[in-house]
Amino acid sequence: MILNIQMQNVASYKKKVTLETDKKVNIIYGLNGTGKSVFSDFLYDQTVPAFENCIADIDEDEKILVYNQKFIHDYFYEAENLKGVFSLSKENKDIEEKLKIEEADLTALSDNLSQINIRISSEEDKLRTEKSKAANKTWEIKSQYTGGDRVLEYCLTGLKGNKDTLFDSISSLTKPDSKPIRDITAIKKDVEALSGDTVQSYDQLQFIEFNEKDIEDNDIFNQIILGNEDSPVSDLIMQLNNSDWVRKGLEYLPTPDDDSSEQCPFCQEKTITKVLSESINNYFDKSFDDSFNLISTFLNRYVFAAEHLSSIDFLESHPLAKDRFSELKLKYVILTKLIDENISKIKSKKTTPSAQIELTYTSEAVKEVNEIISEVNADVVRHNERINNAENEIHQLKREFWSLMRWDYDQTITNWNRVSSECNKIIYNEESEKTTCSIKLAEKRSEITELQKSTVNIEAAIESINNGLTHLGITDFFIAKHKDSLYRIQRQTETEAEFSSLSEGEKMIISFLYFCEICKGKQSADEADSKKVIVIDDPISSLSHIYVFNVAQLLKMEYFNSSYYEQVFVLTHSLYFFYELADSNHKRRKETQKLFRLTKNNDGSNINKMKYEEIQNDYQSYWTVVTDQNQPPALIANCMRNIIEYFFNFVQKADMSNVIQKPELQENRYQAFCRYINRESHSLGQNIFDFKEFNYDDFREGLKIVFEVTGYPEHYEKMTKTLTV
Repeated sequence: MILNIQMQNVASYKKKVTLETDKKVNIIYGLNGTGKSVFSDFLYDQTVPAFENCIADIDEDEKILVYNQKFIHDYFYEAENLKGVFSLSKENKDIEEKLKIEEADLTALSDNLSQINIRISSEEDKLRTEKSKAANKTWEIKSQYTGGDRVLEYCLTGLKGNKDTLFDSISSLTKPDSKPIRDITAIKKDVEALSGDTVQSYDQLQFIEFNEKDIEDNDIFNQIILGNEDSPVSDLIMQLNNSDWVRKGLEYLPTPDDDSSEQCPFCQEKTITKVLSESINNYFDKSFDDSFNLISTFLNRYVFAAEHLSSIDFLESHPLAKDRFSELKLKYVILTKLIDENISKIKSKKTTPSAQIELTYTSEAVKEVNEIISEVNADVVRHNERINNAENEIHQLKREFWSLMRWDYDQTITNWNRVSSECNKIIYNEESEKTTCSIKLAEKRSEITELQKSTVNIEAAIESINNGLTHLGITDFFIAKHKDSLYRIQRQTETEAEFSSLSEGEKMIISFLYFCEICKGKQSADEADSKKVIVIDDPISSLSHIYVFNVAQLLKMEYFNSSYYEQVFVLTHSLYFFYELADSNHKRRKETQKLFRLTKNNDGSNINKMKYEEIQNDYQSYWTVVTDQNQPPALIANCMRNIIEYFFNFVQKADMSNVIQKPELQENRYQAFCRYINRESHSLGQNIFDFKEFNYDDFREGLKIVFEVTGYPEHYEKMTKTLTV
């Protein structure tokens, strides 16, 4: 038997509160929120750290069995089906506890496996997404080099139908050590030269020939060529500085007789004498003629060579020369310009033999032109060799093409390789963990199967609970065996119903009958009877009033009047239920029962002994609260609302909203009171309430005015005086 229970420093028990008893039956009454649940939770599990300052004086051989919300939660709300409880058997309880642990482990393993699969799927999705991005990028190659002129389309044979195939192909290639020298244009040009119906070999080009170095280097152009200086006309010819013009005029000069004078072909005067004619002819001696003739010969030869210089215009359309044609033409123009300049210089020398000139050498210009022609010829040789080995050359150009593509798309491929490596590493590790987890799952399922095989028959428990339902007048559902150590709810109109489908009242009934079966059972088949202390917290909190009397009678029969239990504690918020449990026989009550009242105010919860004569109805209980200004503001305000609602709605049949519209209540000091009283909620201790609005005197005065203005001041005075005396 528990003689003393101390509650301290937990929830609403701010100071030490003691319950002392020496009776078998202890009935505790308290409104909701006064601390009943905390009291029963302590007795349910005294090892919870929050209860370190609480004490229960319990004998070592006593066993406490508690029915409260934690019991319901632990036995029902965490499982799909009810667990069986067997008379005189502990085996199933131990098995169920082990099964619960094993199934929790199984769930954890299953959840872990699901998470592993999610992580693997996430990485695989990432791989697919990143590869799709990379493949879309490299698909540009297909878009760019197929269609159109189709010159390089052969390089993508077998790779044009699928983006991933093309990407896998290019990403498998080794990146070149350095950027390829030849660009796509050069590769394309070579492919064009080696493929198609117009492919042909070419002859090598002829070099430019202009071998007139002996003329350009001849000393005669640097000589001053003069006629016979002893001729009387030499000074005149030199003054004219045009001996060539004079020499040409000789063919028109007449030859007069000794004493005659002939007419001048130029001035038409008879000024040409024999002496003058001989003097002019004597000026152009043999030496002059030889030099003049040599210059004329050089001029003719040089002009002839220039006129027969090979043309390069045809190279402009030559497939292998057209890329160099601009440079070649520039060099060729330079050469021809030098030749033309030299011709002009030779002509001037012929006109004025006495003048000195210097010809420009053309050999270097010829060499530069021929060097370009030599490069073209080298291309011709390579081209012809490629045509002779076209198949291998085409393959080589394909390799060059992909080497260039590998270089150009290296960033895309490198990024993919990095992502792929990271993802595949994670996937590998996750797959390894998945294998381990799958093995553990299989082992755990095997362990659970073996445990389930160890359960024992539960028919007795099922029959006892169903009898209890019948005794309470409940016939629309019953308990049926499910499998192994489990049973289920079955309605008359349905094949099967889950526990969660029941109403709150039905849950309360089933859970309480279930608790009764636990109280009857033993820990094991060979266990001796132990002393049992039963704690029952509000078993009718969600029940209809039609069951309250039956449950009270069940408690009396099963626990109060049974010698099987050493002590019973019952907590309730219902004065009616409290009244039903309290023994009306004064002598019997004094011997076996003790009554307590649990209250709460600003100082916290408190437990006091209660006389049978103090039992009031709910309406009176509300007045008790509102006359105690130390009660919590929200509780006082809520009880005031319940008083007004009960009295005017149920007793006087008056509309509560009309009551608070009275002019006397419109002052500012009563507005908080009116707002709260007019709320939609009904009898809820947890009603939303602003403590800053609460003034006890204003609320108390507001309540008084309500009864005064409606014509019931005597009722107010009666209730307040009765409870404060």
